[in-house]
Amino acid sequence: MFSNRTRLILSTVAATLTLALLAGVLLGAVVLKAGWYDIGATRQHGQLVYTVLEQGMRESVRHHARVVTVPALTAPQQIRRGAAVYRDCCAHCHGGPGFAQSDWGKSMQPVPGPLVDAARRWTAGELYWITRHGIKMSGMPAWEYHLANEDLWAVVAFVQQLPALTPKAYDEITAREADR
Repeated sequence: MFSNRTRLILSTVAATLTLALLAGVLLGAVVLKAGWYDIGATRQHGQLVYTVLEQGMRESVRHHARVVTVPALTAPQQIRRGAAVYRDCCAHCHGGPGFAQSDWGKSMQPVPGPLVDAARRWTAGELYWITRHGIKMSGMPAWEYHLANEDLWAVVAFVQQLPALTPKAYDEITAREADR
């Protein structure tokens, strides 16, 4: 059994933590209800907000992508098709080897990240899940409503090739003739 002193210390710690949590929730509610947090797209989130949202997004994608069965993604025609879809649907926001995203892509908040290294940070299943379902409040659309499943996988196949592409190789594979 705990001594009276130990019980008092544990009770004090529990009460302090509970009060601190309640104060944090109350402060957060006041900030949100008062409208003090600037949600305008002309300013970045504060670092704490950005870190929390980014971590939450990563964990959510990893959790939901666990059930994705990844097909073979190495067929040259699939990669060429993915290059055409990427050129038409993704490059405006994410850029590519040798070029940045468009001006309107740069004006989004959060700014869409470059995908030239996405295959190093995400598995094929995770890339597919993100492409298919999008990311809430980020500007990343759910492409499942606009692209066939084969095109979604073709984009993933192409994105996996991006780290190895030079600007010249990117231009060649995304040329309009590559659509055929």
